[in-house]
Amino acid sequence: MKTVGYAAKSEGAQLGEYTFERRDLRDNDVEIEILYCGVCHSDLHAVRNDWGGSRYPLVPGHEIVGKVKAIGSAVKNYAKGDTVAVGCMVDSCQSCKQCDNGEEQFCQEGMVGTYAGKDRETGEMTQGGYSKHIVVREEFVLSVPENLELSRVAPLLCAGITTYSPLHKWGVTKGSRVAVVGLGGLGHMAVKNAVAMGASVTVVGRSESKKDDAVKLGAQHYLVSTDEDAMKASQSAFDIIIDTVPVKHDLSIYTPLLDIDGTLVIVGQVGPVEELNTVPLLMGRRRIAGSLIGGIEETQQMLDFCGKNNVLPECEMINIDQINTAYERMEKSDVRYRFVIDMASLEAQ
Repeated sequence: MKTVGYAAKSEGAQLGEYTFERRDLRDNDVEIEILYCGVCHSDLHAVRNDWGGSRYPLVPGHEIVGKVKAIGSAVKNYAKGDTVAVGCMVDSCQSCKQCDNGEEQFCQEGMVGTYAGKDRETGEMTQGGYSKHIVVREEFVLSVPENLELSRVAPLLCAGITTYSPLHKWGVTKGSRVAVVGLGGLGHMAVKNAVAMGASVTVVGRSESKKDDAVKLGAQHYLVSTDEDAMKASQSAFDIIIDTVPVKHDLSIYTPLLDIDGTLVIVGQVGPVEELNTVPLLMGRRRIAGSLIGGIEETQQMLDFCGKNNVLPECEMINIDQINTAYERMEKSDVRYRFVIDMASLEAQ
């Protein structure tokens, strides 16, 4: 099936219109007409090949919301016209221990990314959601609660699940004490999810500049990490810290904030960290962990949770021809808090 999208034609190139083929429907496939696609910082990293492994032309986008246009003969759970979503992965082996446990993101054979992945049957590179259509295996298609504002759902498929999963895995509930380091695309969703779970939420920032934003998002407290007295007074104050900072930084200033058996979970930075002081870990049985998105079952659980609690990201809608400017603004943290592409703008060109 021929479709159109926006692609980077080479490493670091600006995105432009690109016509390409989607695979023909397999028996268990769902064809989706894309209505909205979120813009993730990972998209920019992939376009620039910051993490290696990117091939071109590359159509980014792994925060996808749309309508079912057609289904394969073996599809059971979706019908034409259904409102659906697709997140960061579109396939896995479906037979290893991790897949059996509903954690396809950790598939022992490697999950297939929504873009820049390798189709398990043909070996062709997957292309993402900056396009009019996508074809996805039924098991990786998600249902969208009817009450959610559709234009704001897309970032839940990455930022939403990336922050929901560790909060869920570490048992955050009413009365839990949660700190969120960083208040960007990930951080603001961590705040919203934790507040909806009933936690007492503190945002940790380098200055007072985001205090008002934190309070508006529902955080009860704000802690300035450069204020030594305030940091000392907050030692052992939290059960879990969600660290959303996307660049190399010192974790040792945050670990003393954890209570005994507390955990700092990294969801933002990919790569080396500053040299770590182990004393706070040893003296409080504190842990540092990482977390990567979530499995399909948990992602559906997150969407249902957001539907029940009306949890949605703060978004700025853009047209597809504004994507290169959006990337420039994203690098400067000039967005509150996620860009979403209205894919109807692709037809209007």
